Amino acid sequence: MVRKVELHQGAAEDLNVSFEKLMMLGVGDRSGGKVKMEGGVITDWKDIPMELLLQIVSIVDDQTVIMASGVCRGWRDAISLGLTHLSLSWCNKNMNNLVLSLAPKFTKLQTLILRQDKPQLEDNAVEAIANFCHDLQILDLSKSFKLSDDSLYALARGCQNLTKLNISGCPAFSDVALAHLASCCRNLKVFNLCGCVKTATDRALQAIGRYCNQLQSLNLGWCDNVSDVGVMSLAYGCPDLRTVDLCGCVLITDDSVIALANRCVHLRSLGLYYCQNITDKAMYSLAQSRVKNKPETWDDEEGLKTLNISQCTALTPPAVQAVCDTFPSLHTCSGRHSLIMSGCLNLTSVHCACAFQAQFRSPTMLPPSAH
Repeated sequence: MVRKVELHQGAAEDLNVSFEKLMMLGVGDRSGGKVKMEGGVITDWKDIPMELLLQIVSIVDDQTVIMASGVCRGWRDAISLGLTHLSLSWCNKNMNNLVLSLAPKFTKLQTLILRQDKPQLEDNAVEAIANFCHDLQILDLSKSFKLSDDSLYALARGCQNLTKLNISGCPAFSDVALAHLASCCRNLKVFNLCGCVKTATDRALQAIGRYCNQLQSLNLGWCDNVSDVGVMSLAYGCPDLRTVDLCGCVLITDDSVIALANRCVHLRSLGLYYCQNITDKAMYSLAQSRVKNKPETWDDEEGLKTLNISQCTALTPPAVQAVCDTFPSLHTCSGRHSLIMSGCLNLTSVHCACAFQAQFRSPTMLPPSAH
């Protein structure tokens, strides 16, 4: 006998609404407000077979999925086996307790989004995730102000299949804990460390460069302890890097950009906002990298697609124009800004190829101002 779990009236009403939505979507053959299935007619959500239940799980919102998992043991087991993606970002209070209760049930999760507007998560919730969700690949813990190194050590122990991790805005993690995580989670491809000033140091980046060789995207925005030592370690250890955000990394110099240009041939997006030690030498290195590294299979759409050099006031128009001319996907024209130069008043003469083409077609038109 399957033990029924009582739902409060509001939860039951929500499930009824979801069931009615399913009817409107036309799952199965509708007749007289009922859904006919082989072997019977469904008239109420309690009669839904497991196959259809999993279809509902893929359609309704995550709150309804959680409520459905509490209907009975059979529903809980079916959802536990079928649920691979879950977001709890809608939870404005008691997220920590919710994670503690769900982690032992949803052991097949591959994606878990725990982004918060106000800090709720504590280390014991992350430890529960690490203890039960060993298949996890994508985890978002951004703005988890309450978490300590214990969380990173737990993830390193229990979630070694992670490919995408967002711990932006988590100020308490140490670089020692992050280095340990990198040594265990070697499949990381996307890593967001934006604002993790204490965490993202050269020591941590050296560990990432040593162990996370598959890394493709790294956000180090406003990590102002990062220097050339760390970035060069990344460039040499992670040759598949495609997106690198160094905005606000005020210590880096041309050496960082030169290393990325020479070693990361697939680089598509580079953020250098407020990196005021960057000079023309770095720009010419980016421009020359295409000639040095260009595979025979490249077309004009390959190479840099986004470059942010806002507030890099040491740059001159010829150097930046060389980069723009080298990479056709960089645009300064209206509506297509991918070469971002705000705050660089000395770069107003830099324009992309299509801006010149438009000027050629309409000689009386002034070229658009640079941004």
